[in-house]
Amino acid sequence: MGASLGYRREPDHGGLMEFNHLPSPCYVVDEGKLINNLTVLKQVQDDTGCKILLAQKAFSMFAEYPLMRNYLSGTTASSLFEARLGAEEMGGETHIFSPAFKDSNFDEIASLCRHIVFNSFAQLEKYKGRCKGSSIGLRINPECSTQDHGIYDPCTSGSRLGIIASDFSSELLDGVEGLHFHTLCEQGSDDLAITLMAVEEKFGKWLFQMKWLNFGGGHHITRPGYDIALLEGCIRHMQKKYGLEVYLEPGEAVALNAGYLITEVLDIVENSGVTNLILDSSAACHNPDVLEMPLRPLLEGSGKPAEKAYTYRLASCTCLAGDIFGDYSFDNPLGVGDRLCFNNMAIYSMVKNNTFNGIQLPTIAVMEEGGDCRIVKSFGYEDFKTRLS
Repeated sequence: MGASLGYRREPDHGGLMEFNHLPSPCYVVDEGKLINNLTVLKQVQDDTGCKILLAQKAFSMFAEYPLMRNYLSGTTASSLFEARLGAEEMGGETHIFSPAFKDSNFDEIASLCRHIVFNSFAQLEKYKGRCKGSSIGLRINPECSTQDHGIYDPCTSGSRLGIIASDFSSELLDGVEGLHFHTLCEQGSDDLAITLMAVEEKFGKWLFQMKWLNFGGGHHITRPGYDIALLEGCIRHMQKKYGLEVYLEPGEAVALNAGYLITEVLDIVENSGVTNLILDSSAACHNPDVLEMPLRPLLEGSGKPAEKAYTYRLASCTCLAGDIFGDYSFDNPLGVGDRLCFNNMAIYSMVKNNTFNGIQLPTIAVMEEGGDCRIVKSFGYEDFKTRLS
């Protein structure tokens, strides 16, 4: 079983190889699709004059940063290490937000980041004197929920993320140049428009005092059917009305549908009418969002259970009973040694993977626009061992 991704001739130079000759398990980033996404994002920048940053929490494959810097304005970080990675490998602007900063890290963060966003007035007062010329911002909470995923909704009652309007204080805004909100998750510009109405209603009087506004992430800009015209209208409205520079920090939109996870069938286990395919990959280890969101990954050549002739449960090779990708059906029976290809596996995969059970991390590879593949990174025992003590 292979992915229908357009194989090329067997290469004999430069370390290039065919897609179906890559090792398993293996993450593969499709540069052609990555470029398509980046082109869309750059067009939004060019059309509106806004700046779009890579949210590294979704995609931190720095081997692609030299390519991405041609399209994006920089990176945004949630920690010192992400800030270092963005500054060292991408360049451009480096921004950071954290619910709270660690004192021993802050001076290095301030030396790296052009924008520093604080989550509370207490953090602002503690650190604003150490920002070394960085532009200071505050995260606001417009208390406007537009999604059903509670784990990803920072506007739920009692949220720790962002300052609500009733707690906002004009007297403490000295030195603050911008506001930041992040309320979306895999959403369209219609939800952004609703959120902006709440932002204006609750924080509008302070926006006139600011130099910039950051719309945060969660914008599915590169998804088919996304209303880019509405997004650009939202950006222009805030620019014109308040004289603001506008930032966006998409993560998923940068590498949406631009990556794969190759996996191989190791064994077949029958139990109570369920046929389990034991794979050499793990949802818990290699794409934790499968269990956390949860989500059902797209799989090349498959259908829903019973949609096609042969239905299997795709199970992982760890000892966690619930470590499964889901139930899928196929036109033909599968056997030990067959390969499968999950889609949309660039985002929240490499950044969240782990070595639970001592499971080996997947190789990382790139598929160039022409179809040739090259291995970027392989992992072994030392990578597992050196994470421990």
